[in-house]
Amino acid sequence: MAMWDRIKDQAKSFQQSQSSRGTGGHGPGQFGGHRSGSPSGGSKAQLIGLFKSQLASARTELKSGAYRDASMAMCALVAAADGRVDPAERQRVEELIVSNEVLQNFPADQLRQRFNQHVDRLLADFAAGRAEALQVIAKAAKKPQEARAVVQTGIVVAGADGHFEPSEQQAVREACSALGVSPSEFGV
Repeated sequence: MAMWDRIKDQAKSFQQSQSSRGTGGHGPGQFGGHRSGSPSGGSKAQLIGLFKSQLASARTELKSGAYRDASMAMCALVAAADGRVDPAERQRVEELIVSNEVLQNFPADQLRQRFNQHVDRLLADFAAGRAEALQVIAKAAKKPQEARAVVQTGIVVAGADGHFEPSEQQAVREACSALGVSPSEFGV
């Protein structure tokens, strides 16, 4: 467990260095502060890279059904955050899921089935599908490591296209709330 704590500390100090203003001459914290105007692609990509490596190092411990199911609900929630998912986007997210290093702990067909089930429900009735997805996500709250991994998985998948839309950020915040973790820990 010491390794996980060390990773969390790295993430915290990374975020502090992102948000603290004059340190190291990197300009005003690219991540917090002014989200609108300038695209802070660099820091977002850095953060996604950091989450990927954290997930990879926790991979051996992320094998529970709760993590699998919550991650698929999370990915569906993010994919359908704007209320629609076209077939190309669905396929792209599916590919990201089955090629994700950590999610390879699970059979690809299980992941696809769960992801698509959630997407179908969200598209049929967004409010009911969202409530259901958040219930499934909340089941991972018992283990803080899994809870954080679920959020990180959602962000990694959401950010893979280089855009992290406000609706996707909102979906991540809702998932954080269901899991009892702070959204600020993930820069949203």
